Amino acid sequence: MSLSKAAAATRTAATRTAASPAVRGPRRSVLFFLFFAFAFAVIADPVSSVAYAIEAALRALHGDLALLLPTMSLVIGLVVIVTANYWQLVRRFPKGGGAAAAAGRAYGARWTFLPIGALVVDFVLTIGISIAAATSAVIALVPGLAPVRIPLALLLLLVVAGLTWFGHGGRLLFAVMTVAFVIISVGVLVLGFTSPHATGHAAATADPGHSAILAMVLAFPVAMALATGVEAPSTAIAQLGQLDDTHRRRFGRGTLALLLVIVGGLTLALTGLAVRLRIGIPGTDSTQIADIAHAAAGPGWLYDAFQLTSSLLLLAAASSSFQAGPGLLKALAGTAARPGVLPPVLGRANRHHTPYWSVVVYLAAAALIIVAAAGQEQELVLFYAVAVFVSFLVGLVAMARFARREQKTGLAWLNGLAAAAVAFTLAVNLLRGWPMLSLAATALIAAGLYTRWTRAGHPAGVEDVEARAEAE
Repeated sequence: MSLSKAAAATRTAATRTAASPAVRGPRRSVLFFLFFAFAFAVIADPVSSVAYAIEAALRALHGDLALLLPTMSLVIGLVVIVTANYWQLVRRFPKGGGAAAAAGRAYGARWTFLPIGALVVDFVLTIGISIAAATSAVIALVPGLAPVRIPLALLLLLVVAGLTWFGHGGRLLFAVMTVAFVIISVGVLVLGFTSPHATGHAAATADPGHSAILAMVLAFPVAMALATGVEAPSTAIAQLGQLDDTHRRRFGRGTLALLLVIVGGLTLALTGLAVRLRIGIPGTDSTQIADIAHAAAGPGWLYDAFQLTSSLLLLAAASSSFQAGPGLLKALAGTAARPGVLPPVLGRANRHHTPYWSVVVYLAAAALIIVAAAGQEQELVLFYAVAVFVSFLVGLVAMARFARREQKTGLAWLNGLAAAAVAFTLAVNLLRGWPMLSLAATALIAAGLYTRWTRAGHPAGVEDVEARAEAE
């Protein structure tokens, strides 16, 4: 992601602030505004995942509400583990780079392409699932649009892709959308817990005789879509070229902490409300989160605002990947002065610095998966928490190696256990069969990039491609 124009306008003042050992008066306000624009724009993706992750878990539990809260608690626990790893990555790589930089520094440049391939697939899936979920939110608000679900999804996809043409100027708007969704959600939660409009009729448990632990173990990996976007702060800090390393670390870690509080808090609160109001698997033309809001607030402005802000937040998440994904391809593309991994055409940009051919690539790929999934985000969730978990796993293993090299035994064990948990989650998702397609796509893209890198004569700097993509 890139800083908004409004945030970018503060760069000169922020640079003076960062260079000062003690920040006082209006300079603190400059840093606060910059952090607001940065953090809330970066976390739009993981916050938007709340719209479909809880429902995904409930479907995997076959509607068993009694196990929903423990399952989502397990999900949040793993998100905490993954976030702890990126907390370390931010400290080690304050100029950005994420798992790709860690893999390259720990095991050599050739291993950089595995997390890069995973991110390419993740960006496509983020666009597809966010557009599909936004479409579902609109249909839940206006059920008459249900027959045109796929055309509506493709129209929203084209609109978001078209707005990408104008560059990164809308980032502050993404931050505002995130805040608006959080505020409206809090209103729905307060009303739902104190004076709900209605309650649902879902049974407390779908199968009292089954193994609760086994059901949870098989269900929670599906809801790990909630963890997508956790890596964003570790790469997005490369945008903060006006700040020194110390302030970049603070911004990165502050964003990770904010992400954990907001995503974890909203997820557990909405899950608890779903259980309390007995909101089960939704009908064809609704979503669970829409049913929760309707039961809590009833028809009226609060429900309408909830649906509107959730759909806009999902579109913002799609837009962020529409900029980060093509930006990554642009950084991999060659130029006349510098040989690259991908053809130079993918790096061609307009006056707003948008690599338009790379945008077309992501547009076509996202349109394909939206049509294949019939515009249903729950069909895509099964594929979602695969590619990005490959990136998580590579980053954790790399950080464990760094810890061993530096003889930090405790940290090495922590990273190793976290890597085992992530590997287990990945394996359970792959056992479902179809998610193997995500892994296959990741492996093919990584192998293709490695092959082109070898043929290009191993151009230097590939470990820093994520940081370069964000900085550009």
